[in-house]
Amino acid sequence: MRFTKFAAINMFSLLLGLLLFIGLHLTLEFGLRPLLIDCCGSENAYKGAYSLLALIGLGLIVWGKASAPFIMLWQPKFELRSVSHMLMIPAVILVIAGNTPMSYIRHHLRNPMLAGVTLWGLAHLWSNGDLASVLLFGTMTIWAGFKFLYLGLKNTSRIGQGSPAVFRDIIALCSGLIIYTLISRYHGEMFGVGLDFV
Repeated sequence: MRFTKFAAINMFSLLLGLLLFIGLHLTLEFGLRPLLIDCCGSENAYKGAYSLLALIGLGLIVWGKASAPFIMLWQPKFELRSVSHMLMIPAVILVIAGNTPMSYIRHHLRNPMLAGVTLWGLAHLWSNGDLASVLLFGTMTIWAGFKFLYLGLKNTSRIGQGSPAVFRDIIALCSGLIIYTLISRYHGEMFGVGLDFV
């Protein structure tokens, strides 16, 4: 496919969005958060600017990915796409567990949402070999995997997070399976790409 000026702009938007979104989510690891709070004048102002810029970055990612040219880097094996489906089941469950009160999943993994995003990225890399997909899912996988390991090694305190409860794990499991089923069924309507189960 010819790489036109418009295609280059779309690809640049994707890259800029990834840089902005992931850069913001690494300010803690790079020790920039206190400096940025001082620059903004207050923590609330920092949080407001952070949220706004993160949304802009996310918007650029969505727009850039949706309109980026399809440039194939490698051809995924169609008959092995079931691997992606299998990876997505724990990925969705872990993302749900990372956004619920303290469960045993959250207690032991500390940051299940980041683990889920890592699996989500790997699942999509396995089934998508075009340039835009490799940039998006590859970058998100590296970021989430790095942050998951960093926060785990940092041994973040669980004080104030409450005690784990089994019923919250059950909620995460059931909700994750339901959401996974809905996403699988309506993936084409939501993202423009239907899923073919093997």
